[in-house]
Amino acid sequence: MTSRRLASGLGLTVVLVALMAAAWFHDRQTGIDFHTYEAASVVGLKTGWQHIYDQGAVALEQVKLVPGQRSQPFLSPPTVAWLTAPLTPLPYPWAVDLWEAVTLAGFGLALFWASGAGGLSRWVIAGAALAPWWVSHAVLLGQVVPVVAAGVVVAWRLARERRDLAAGFALAVIALKPNTAILVPFVLLVAGRYRIFLALLAAGAVILVAALITMGMGGVWAYVSQLTGPLPSGANTLTLHGALGVRGGLEAGLRGLIVVASLFVGFRLRESPGMAIAVGTLASLLVVPYIHGSDLCLLSVVGLILWEDCRQRPWRVTLFALWLAAAQFLPIVGRGPGLSRWPLVELALVTALFLTAWLRPASRKYGQV
Repeated sequence: MTSRRLASGLGLTVVLVALMAAAWFHDRQTGIDFHTYEAASVVGLKTGWQHIYDQGAVALEQVKLVPGQRSQPFLSPPTVAWLTAPLTPLPYPWAVDLWEAVTLAGFGLALFWASGAGGLSRWVIAGAALAPWWVSHAVLLGQVVPVVAAGVVVAWRLARERRDLAAGFALAVIALKPNTAILVPFVLLVAGRYRIFLALLAAGAVILVAALITMGMGGVWAYVSQLTGPLPSGANTLTLHGALGVRGGLEAGLRGLIVVASLFVGFRLRESPGMAIAVGTLASLLVVPYIHGSDLCLLSVVGLILWEDCRQRPWRVTLFALWLAAAQFLPIVGRGPGLSRWPLVELALVTALFLTAWLRPASRKYGQV
């Protein structure tokens, strides 16, 4: 017991140092994404929600909110504008600070609540999941992705407890940023968690009806049509194209293999909803053509799930090494993997999970990988 407490205390110390480093070494691009969300909300409240994809109007509102900050197009689903609308009556500096505080606290509480560890270890694990650079990056940009990550990690605990309907409703947060976890529902479906999938489908139907009522077909089409347009600069650095240089048929074929592999893992390890969520998230991050560094907040969720479900030493050592690479220790000495290296990490984890599922004896009951 004493040795365990010492180990937990040492772990907490390391995590606290990592969190302090994350607070110090960041890019200080405070609130630029929230800036865009709130501008779209203002347009919706002033002129009608069908106009939130009028990029000229959104750009004008961004200038009014923060004259010295650059404008960017609003490309998010309408759910993001709805979510930030209640903050529009506040002075902008208060709104952005409140948004950043709530998204960080919400993600942290979700990690703490979902962890299966007890005592001090629970604090260590939740803190460790917040320490990677992508969490502070997302929060300081005012990104919505920590909310998505919080919903996915909450769904993981609910699914573990067989509260499938609640888990499906929790996964509805994917509608805020679908590209980060789009395959998770389908992997859960092949894993036999039909009620989760149906609950998510019902929530999605409600969101679609709300969009049609508030925006009309014209507003919905304006959102859909922009998805086929040119991607913002830097959007493919974290994709297969950015990491491997593949394109065209080869890229499409590789994406297809990743999707099939994730479905295989979900089916083969179907006794564990966590494994379905983890591999579905990894596959989602790999196959989408549009992703930014802040979206890697979902990797913190994957890391937590694998840490608790894959307890063999090789897994734990690998995950700890990846955590060290993602935390802010290496930037202190001018080191660290570049953005285009992280898809290779995701690909390696998917491959490892595929091999684990492939080699697992058919008669074995799932316990620890």
